[in-house]
Amino acid sequence: MKRYYSGFRVSELLELKRENVNIEEHCFKVVESKTESGIRVVPIHDRTYPFFKKWYEDGNEYLLHTPDGKQFIYRNYYDSYRTPVMELIGCSHKLHDTRHTCISMMTEKEASPTLIKKIVDHSGAMSLTEKVYTHVNVQEMLEAINKI
Repeated sequence: MKRYYSGFRVSELLELKRENVNIEEHCFKVVESKTESGIRVVPIHDRTYPFFKKWYEDGNEYLLHTPDGKQFIYRNYYDSYRTPVMELIGCSHKLHDTRHTCISMMTEKEASPTLIKKIVDHSGAMSLTEKVYTHVNVQEMLEAINKI
């Protein structure tokens, strides 16, 4: 089963506010992170875009929210949504596995290693040249993520 994924962490998605989504440009901004490099623009894959668009159009403060419009707390999301769905479909993958899958699939499709690192926040693996002198735009990241 293919997984279409943009390289973000679940916590980033659960904390994502509508104001940080640019639905026209198919991306969102991570504005808080445990690392400086974690603050970045993340492209939204074409296959997941319809979900983002619907969530965006719901008009709530948080893109993903509880039925009563409040922010998801990770434990609530995990226990009430993720675990039952994973059990229902018989899947034992961890959430972090999707990051590995995303990186592997982009690598297989020969996406630029620098773009992959920027999309998934692997700046620790970047060379000084990549960090300082390589500038990428959202369109380049979208092209890389949409290769999968």
